[in-house]
Amino acid sequence: MFLRNVSREALVGSVTLGVVFVAGYFVGKKKSSIMSISKSHSGWKDNPLLQYVLNHSMREHPVLKKLNQRTMEESMNAMMVACEEAQFLANLAKLIQAKKAIEIGVYTGYNTLNMALALPEDGVVVACDISEEYASIGKPFWKEAGVEHKIDLRIQPASKTLDDLLSSGQAGTFDFVFIDADKVSYDCYYEKSLQLLRKGGIIAVDNVLWGGLVLNPSPDDADTVAIDKLNKKLHRDTRINLSMLTVGDGLTLAIKL
Repeated sequence: MFLRNVSREALVGSVTLGVVFVAGYFVGKKKSSIMSISKSHSGWKDNPLLQYVLNHSMREHPVLKKLNQRTMEESMNAMMVACEEAQFLANLAKLIQAKKAIEIGVYTGYNTLNMALALPEDGVVVACDISEEYASIGKPFWKEAGVEHKIDLRIQPASKTLDDLLSSGQAGTFDFVFIDADKVSYDCYYEKSLQLLRKGGIIAVDNVLWGGLVLNPSPDDADTVAIDKLNKKLHRDTRINLSMLTVGDGLTLAIKL
């Protein structure tokens, strides 16, 4: 996401099976020109190549589309996971036959619904957020899609929810985790999620390029420093295999060994 220093665990991420490179723009204190990647509903709505990707790949569920449209009415809609990235995440979950998932950062619940639709009837998404206000927007759509029984929404700090899951003996039982919340806590979320994940499970970390700011992190920019630090850590982490994808605002996939 391009929204920094937002004090909600609802910060949300972007993009697709078709990897899209779009435009360059000036960022950072020195305004140096770098390649930036964005999401379809924010920043690059009129990009013809991205529109081509949407026209030739999107299969958005009707209720997801309704929630997408409802979220666009919110002033902070850039926080929503882009529909093309959500579809990619859902396909990954299906590919590994995921039944138990964790979403850290819910916002209006678009990707929560997306993941619930991807899981089998007895699947569950533990949705972590601190904002009941935004999550409540998605609840009627979860019900309309017939998947509200799959969603375990926990309104409290995500670190507390992850600790609760660990203390209840659920280490090594989750298949998929999506991290898209407050950036300074990314490392904490990653470590706890890795404990909860089974071997072969996937942790998807959003916003790992952070609008290009990771190229030259400012020491007083806690969000960028935290993301850059985690990126470097994951590159050295022998507990996982990984790929950093240039999709949306950057998406890293970490597969537990």
